Order: sequence, then structure tokens, then C-alpha cells
Amino acid sequence: MKRALAVILSVLLADQALKVWVKLTFLYDTAIPLFGNHAFLHFIENRGMAFGLEFGGEWGKLLLTLLRIVAVAGIGYALVKMTRTGASRMLVFSVALIFAGALGNIIDSTFYGVLFSESTPFRRAIFLPPGGGYAPLLHGAVVDMFYFPLWEGRLPEWMPFWGGEHMVFFRPVFNIADAAITVGVALFILVQRPHPATPGEQAVSPVTEGAVPPAAETP
Repeated sequence: MKRALAVILSVLLADQALKVWVKLTFLYDTAIPLFGNHAFLHFIENRGMAFGLEFGGEWGKLLLTLLRIVAVAGIGYALVKMTRTGASRMLVFSVALIFAGALGNIIDSTFYGVLFSESTPFRRAIFLPPGGGYAPLLHGAVVDMFYFPLWEGRLPEWMPFWGGEHMVFFRPVFNIADAAITVGVALFILVQRPHPATPGEQAVSPVTEGAVPPAAETP
């Protein structure tokens, strides 16, 4: 459990430190290059899900935040159970990443509307503004900043559906929490395959690897 907590705290600290710095330093929808024209810190906010996907309206935003809280509680319960039943380290690591990423975005959507003033293209946000924040509790926007337009161009005309259209890859703007969720889900899927067994042995499931075997039954 200590390793899982270390992963969670590391992701949360990095995620929140970068978000607060961007929120207080950048004007809204401004960017600075990291690596030429293919990597930027580009400050935007979204009221929806990961990678800027939105879930419409104020009621939709409230429902999404509440669903996130319920989901994180469930993931946290599953994580504790995994550590107690001896799940594999990689499985615990993947779920810890998912938990940390989801919790990081919940912090934004729950508290940022109360803690910060609104960010605009002409005015930077203020922490604990005298007139109150830009949104009620549970209605805050998630801060995103990583933008990697690795390729931009016109798709060939022969391509079905999108032929001839202008395309930017990778278009979504995301944050450390989004990245943690994505990596965690990918690892979780990969570790579901049982480890190959040697002759005379049974395959070991990643869920039970490392668990202490029960005592042999006496006849």
C-alpha cells in the first residue's frame, strides 16, 4: 500500500502544482513552445471529461463531478482490496495511476471555481479573489495545458469519411491527470493476460500474483 500511496501523492503533487502555476501565470488560451512547433504549454479549461470532452450544461457539469466522486470512491475501495489480497505490483500501480488521475481532475472541478477568479485572454486568475471565485462548489473547470500537434496537414482525397479534410494530430489538450489515467488504463489492460506457465505449473493470474497461498489442507 505504501508504493500505491507514493504513486498517488507523486501524481497529485505534480498535477496540482503545474495546474496552479499555469492558472496563475498564463492568460487564457495562450501558449509557450516546449519543443519547436510540436509541443506547447497551452492553457485552456474544460468543464467536461478528459481531453476536453464536454458533458453539456450546468446540470451536466454537476452530474459529471458527482459521478467522478463516486467512481473515485469505487476505485479507491478496489485499490485497497487489491493491496490486501496480494495483487501484482503492476496491477496495483496501474490502478493507483487511474485513481490519482481521476482524483486530480476532481480537485479542479470541485474546488477551483471557488478558489480562483476567472481566467480570460486579458486577465490572469487570482487565488482567493475578494469577490469570490468564478463558479460555485462542484462547478469548476479542469485546467489543461499539454498540446502536441505532432502532424498537421490535409488528408488524402481517397480516404473514406475524412478525405480532403484538414487534420491536426494530436489535437486534444490534456494534463498530467489525464495522462496518468490513460497510462493506468493501458497498463491495466496489458497485465490482465496470465503469465505463461512453465511445464508442470499453472498460469499465474496478475490479480493473485504475489498472494500468500493458503495452507495445504490436511486429509
